[in-house]
Amino acid sequence: MTVTELDATKAEAFAERLLDILNSGAISLMISIGHRTGLFDTLSTLPPSTSQGIAEAAGLQERYVREWLGAMVTGGFVEYNSVNKTYWFPPEHAAFLTRGASPNNLASFAQFIPLLGNVEDPILECFQRGGGVPYAAFPRFHQAMAEESGQTVVAALSDGILPLVPGLTDALNQGIDVLDVGCGCGRALNAMAALFSRSRFRGYDISPEAIATAQAEAATLKLDNVGFEVRDAATLSEVETYDLITTFDAIHDQAKPDVVLSNIYRALRPDGVYLMQDIRAKSDVGGNLDHPVAPFLYTVSCLHCMTVSLAAGGMGLGAMWGEEKTLEMLKEAGFTNIELHQLEHDIQNNFYVVRKS
Repeated sequence: MTVTELDATKAEAFAERLLDILNSGAISLMISIGHRTGLFDTLSTLPPSTSQGIAEAAGLQERYVREWLGAMVTGGFVEYNSVNKTYWFPPEHAAFLTRGASPNNLASFAQFIPLLGNVEDPILECFQRGGGVPYAAFPRFHQAMAEESGQTVVAALSDGILPLVPGLTDALNQGIDVLDVGCGCGRALNAMAALFSRSRFRGYDISPEAIATAQAEAATLKLDNVGFEVRDAATLSEVETYDLITTFDAIHDQAKPDVVLSNIYRALRPDGVYLMQDIRAKSDVGGNLDHPVAPFLYTVSCLHCMTVSLAAGGMGLGAMWGEEKTLEMLKEAGFTNIELHQLEHDIQNNFYVVRKS
C-alpha cells in the first residue's frame, strides 16, 4: 500500500471518532460547570422544569443555564420535552454526576479538563525548551484534588483502606504517631484525626495554600491531635518517629521521589507501616492499552504531574510511572515487604502496604 492509498472505511470511522472527541471535550467543560455551579445537584431534586425554574432553584442566570442545558440535552445528559419546554435529569444519570452520588460522582473529575487547559501555553513552551510548569501555575488544582481525595480516600478510609493493614484500626484507636506526606488540603488526615482521637497526626505539603486550607478545616472541626506544616518531603530528616506514614497520590509528582521514599523509610519505626496510594498502571505504555482511563491519566500527567516535577529540576516520573517502577523504587529505598492491593471503589489507584522487613 502506498501513502496515497487509503482504507476509506477506516478513514471514515476515524473521522467520526474525531468528531465524537470534539463533542466530548466540549461536554467535559460543561460537566465541570454543572458540577461547580451545583446545577447537577439542583436538577436531581426537581421534576421536569423550565430553564427559568431551574435557574431560580439554582440561584443562577437563566440565559446561561439555558445554553448549558442545550449542551446537556444534545449531549444526552438531560432529557427535553419540546412541547412543554421542560428539562428532566434522569436518576440514572444523577447517580454519577451529583455530590450525593459520591464516591461515584464523575463530574468532579471533569474539573481537571479546564484546569489543565489553563496551562496549555506554558506547556507548549516546555515542549520547545524543556523544563516544566510550577505548582504556582495551578491555582485551583489543590481544591480539585481535595474533592478527589474525598471520594477515593476519605469515603473509603474506615471500610476499605485502613483494613488493608491488619490491626491498624485497633492501633489507631489506642494511639499511634501518623504522618501524611504530600497531604494537600488535609482531607484524609483530618478525617483520620476526627476518627481516632488518641492518635497523633502530622501532615506535610509543599503548598502554603493547601496547608492553610488543611489548618482551617482542622480548626473548624476543633481537632487538637493534628498539625500541618509547609515542608518539602525531600528535606524530611526525622528518624524512627512514626508508626504509620501515608501518601495518597503524592509520590509520582515529587521532584525527588527516590529521596522522599528513602526519607519515609528512615522516618518509620522498625515495626511501622507505610501505606501508599498511587496510580494503577503499567510502566510501559503497551501495558495500558486496555486501561479504562489511560488517555485521561497521561494527559493529567503531561500537563501537571510530570511538569511540576520537572519545573523543580526533578525526575519527572509522571502519573503513569506504573507498578513495575513503583516496586523497583520502594525496594531501592530499603523496603523488602511490599503488598499490592486494589479496591473496588477506586479503578484509578493501587494501594501498597509496605513494611521495613
